Amino acid sequence: MKMKKDAQFYKFAVYGFLKNLRFFDPFLILFFREMGLSFLEIGTLISVREIATNILELPTGFIADLYGRRMSMVLSMVSYLASFMVFYLFPNFLVYMVAMVAFAFGEAFRTGTHKAMILEYLRLNDMMDIKVDYYGATRAASQMGSAINALIAAFLVFYSGSYRIVFLASVIPYLLNLVNLSTYPKNLDGELKTSQKGETFKAFFGIFKSRDSFRGVLNSSLYDAFFKVVQEYLQPILKAMAIGLPVMVTLKPDQRTAVLVGIVYFVIYFATSYASKNAGNVSKKFGNEARALNYSYLLGAVLIIFSGLFQRLGIQLAAVAVFFLLFVLENLRRPVNISYISDTIDHKTMASGLSVESQLKTLLMAILAPVIGFLADRLGVGLALMLAGLLMAALFFLVSLRSAGSKGS
Repeated sequence: MKMKKDAQFYKFAVYGFLKNLRFFDPFLILFFREMGLSFLEIGTLISVREIATNILELPTGFIADLYGRRMSMVLSMVSYLASFMVFYLFPNFLVYMVAMVAFAFGEAFRTGTHKAMILEYLRLNDMMDIKVDYYGATRAASQMGSAINALIAAFLVFYSGSYRIVFLASVIPYLLNLVNLSTYPKNLDGELKTSQKGETFKAFFGIFKSRDSFRGVLNSSLYDAFFKVVQEYLQPILKAMAIGLPVMVTLKPDQRTAVLVGIVYFVIYFATSYASKNAGNVSKKFGNEARALNYSYLLGAVLIIFSGLFQRLGIQLAAVAVFFLLFVLENLRRPVNISYISDTIDHKTMASGLSVESQLKTLLMAILAPVIGFLADRLGVGLALMLAGLLMAALFFLVSLRSAGSKGS
């Protein structure tokens, strides 16, 4: 079936585009370092965020399924806005923990819910057979938002001379997204009402009884957890690279960093936008989704190892190139992951099911972030990344997926 790009498709795309205009993303680690935080302290903040998200993930998923996904998304945007303002107004490590909890509310209300709305729309319009291509296309808009985000963020940092301004600027796109979400149709809230609570719990716990559904969730969660933690270390690598380059020598170090970070992240997210759009074709070339996810998981572990190796050897350009491949791989994988999981979860509890996937990811990130941060402080960023990649590869036996032909055998 040919993909239909109607008004709702563009609303989904606009949501993703605006959601990724988080101008602090390319500079978050550098912002914390500027505030005097160690990698362990940064990892601790990330852990606080992920633990809070983990605690809130499941109940907010049930709220979305039982009482309305649109309201859940509105609450998400409001929580994000509160977080941005706390980061901007109160530069203090302990207060940052409060901001991280507010951010966690935003993540918990959002994660899984919007994907469930997209899948509900496809189900209502008999378009489930193109879900990889459709979700990939909406995610491509998100990645393009990230590409534009990098340029705007670099401009803000370059001319303001401060990383704090990016939190204030992020308020604008999130207010616009509140308006966009208010136009979503009511039928995307899902079918369930409070009287069907027992059915929701029954279908939800059924996820853990199916080997294929649970392994699909675990495969996605573990890979994404490693990727989300590791990707942040691109920022200090780029800063070291910017200072060492024999160009832009008349600029201040932070300005040189802003220019390089903006350019690199723009190129990365421009490429990941294209990757997301073509995720369906990649899945088909592997023959089935399970095989594509297995191979890409192992490739991701290898890339993380090499990113650390090149950083350890001082070949920063090669390390950045490997990170580029990691970002592209993540965005080839993600639409396939969502499709694989959706094939094994009841559509009535899709938000709850996808929240399980996100909850596992946040729990794993809460563990990995301070550990890798501690290793980066003690052993250096390069060796910490190498050890992370080796651990990820060693855990493959827990997340390997069966191909469609072997399911149920």
